[in-house]
Amino acid sequence: MKMIPSLAVLFALVVLEPRSSPLRAAQEDGVALAIIFDTSGSMKDPVADKSGHSSPKYLIANRALEEMANRIQRFATNSAGGTPRKIEAGLFVFRGDGAREAVKFGPFDAGALRHFARSFTTPSGNTPLGNALNIASQPVLNSPFSRKHVLVVTDGMNTAGPAPAAVLPKIKQQAQQNHTTVSFHFVAFDVDAKVFDAIKKQGATVVSAADETQLNSQLEFILQNKILLEDEEKK
Repeated sequence: MKMIPSLAVLFALVVLEPRSSPLRAAQEDGVALAIIFDTSGSMKDPVADKSGHSSPKYLIANRALEEMANRIQRFATNSAGGTPRKIEAGLFVFRGDGAREAVKFGPFDAGALRHFARSFTTPSGNTPLGNALNIASQPVLNSPFSRKHVLVVTDGMNTAGPAPAAVLPKIKQQAQQNHTTVSFHFVAFDVDAKVFDAIKKQGATVVSAADETQLNSQLEFILQNKILLEDEEKK
């Protein structure tokens, strides 16, 4: 009988102990970002670079990724209060009919993104956009930060596994169950943006870029106006 009060106390501690529930986690300020970077074989094809010559798309995308890393790093460190902003990020690339973490999702690491951008040289294989979306979304959903985003840079249609339009509703439903939301952004690089009309109707941001100049401009637009939201912070 002496154990009953102890068990009651233990039960109370378990019940009252703060937990990292989805609702609680979604209230913490910060940015969670998964970047899906197209590494399919078609990224070898050339388009116009910023000098007006032709370069393989993967080299242009590499440079854009490096500039993104620099841009996010500036945002993280140049806060008005002097305290670094909270950002979690990861880089996902295609592997077979799915995706893998090329830069592990976690506290933002600009150096790791730059290293990948400077070393990636072997685009190959399919474009499993739907499966990649599902894989990349999971750590974003599990992040404690309230602003959750998935950014996709791709030059083609889905060629393996479910289409993105079939996957997005399931991810959104999962987010709703976790009392949070996730925003999706697609940059159609050297491919007609109409390919992604179905996901645009589901609320995703879809922009197109035909060359290096447009790619950099569109990525800056998405970072500035959709993900980092510096202008809104100033207001």
